Amino acid sequence: MSHPIYFENSRYLIHGFRPIDLERFADLTAEVFRILSDERTLRYIPFKRMGSLKETEAFLREMVISFHTGKNLLHFITDKATGTVVGMIDLISPALAREHYRINDYPFFVEFYLGSFASGCYLMTELLPAVVEQLLEGGIGRIGAVVNRRNIAAKKVLKKARFKKKHVFDLEQDFYEVG
Repeated sequence: MSHPIYFENSRYLIHGFRPIDLERFADLTAEVFRILSDERTLRYIPFKRMGSLKETEAFLREMVISFHTGKNLLHFITDKATGTVVGMIDLISPALAREHYRINDYPFFVEFYLGSFASGCYLMTELLPAVVEQLLEGGIGRIGAVVNRRNIAAKKVLKKARFKKKHVFDLEQDFYEVG
């Protein structure tokens, strides 16, 4: 598995789990719950919805273990001015993808979530290309993403990050790849 992503610009910081995040776990849980219970954020991925703070806490605890075992690396997009999480980027290993998808070839997968309170400001359009570049430079040869065909914004973000549509994934989604 790759090393955790670390990227910083004037407003945002992308990072994996840090000791400070574990020290403020209750606040982190509330911030992630706000994103993963947001109707607009989950419009095209309703199966990612968190139903309670308790469920979100269990999700984050599982992500800490997965982070340290290399199954997937959940990263937070933190607003530097407020210190709050406004989004997440999840890097999923080919081994974990095999547990969930049935495809011929397994690249690393990237998923991203941005709270609707931060959408419309081109945040992911700015950040994802830098993240992809860092991953490719770090030795990950191929990165895939699965996107709902109706999610125009996500498709635009992927295009700016050099992803290209490769094929139909299922009845509602397409598979994109860069590398």
